[in-house]
Amino acid sequence: MLALILAAAIHLDGGGFHISGWQPTPEPAAGWVSVFSVYAGAPADVPPLLGAYSVDSGELAFHPRYPLAPGLHLRAVFQPPGEPPVEADFDIPKPAAPAPSAHVLHVYPSASTLPENALKLYVYFSDPMTRGGSWSHIRLLRDDGAVVAYPFLELDQELWDRDNRRFTILFDPGRIKRGLASRAEAGPALEPGRTYTLVISPDWLDGRGVPLREEFRKTFRVAPADRKPPDPATWRIAPPRAGTAAPLVIRFPKPLDYALLQHEIEVPSMDGTVEVARDETEWRFTPARPWASGAYKIVIRTTLEDLAGNHILRAFDVDTFDPITPHLNAGTVSLQFRIP
Repeated sequence: MLALILAAAIHLDGGGFHISGWQPTPEPAAGWVSVFSVYAGAPADVPPLLGAYSVDSGELAFHPRYPLAPGLHLRAVFQPPGEPPVEADFDIPKPAAPAPSAHVLHVYPSASTLPENALKLYVYFSDPMTRGGSWSHIRLLRDDGAVVAYPFLELDQELWDRDNRRFTILFDPGRIKRGLASRAEAGPALEPGRTYTLVISPDWLDGRGVPLREEFRKTFRVAPADRKPPDPATWRIAPPRAGTAAPLVIRFPKPLDYALLQHEIEVPSMDGTVEVARDETEWRFTPARPWASGAYKIVIRTTLEDLAGNHILRAFDVDTFDPITPHLNAGTVSLQFRIP
């Protein structure tokens, strides 16, 4: 019997623990658990796992009640009365970590020059991202290598779209608007004539808990503040030809807000798709059906903004000594064009 016990071995197969090299005897009065137990951790510290015992093909087997979790460390102990124990350790392997695939697709505004009073940045990701703790993955570097201290409005309620693919970064308005204490004390976040780099850390986790594929950087130069509201009267319209599904093109004198351009301009009664091009200075509408001859109207919501947050015909930051632009009572303005 001793020789048979010394030859015994414990192995894990198909989620169950088996003893080979030992001929099972009748089940002890105290049950098989008295001679064969499996522990998650050190045997002295925890009770044995619950499960069922059986004798299969001449081998004593133990099948845990619950599936063995990946990463779990187990110790199996086989100890017939009065004989030396046989022990074995098992580690349930973890599945291979997914390879990083998520990355930053683009940061808007696309332009390489932004006004001193730029209001926001949009970070677009290729895959859904995790929410929470996002600010620890974002830095703004000045051209002398210094990290700009608290340039952004770090809201607890992070600004994500529904798919967790677009993250909105707001520059701290207190460092944009003139006459506020925070601007006087800390200075503007962006200084004209300097160059800055937005850095997105690769340790930002995607929705699977996997880091980004790589670091992302966007470098831009800062121009003087822009406090002139967008004026649709200065926009240039390039009408398409009748009978075609060519795009209607509108060109702006300066870049406008990328995300708002997706839905703040429309051609009533026309279905189609919108594309924003040329560093957000061009709006293109491709219809779902060919254009017919006739008069058309373009409707622009006055909530449309430029890069500094100036709305249509309404400035974001109005200084006491500046002439105040009249507010619009209506929520929209319109432009007309005709297709011969």
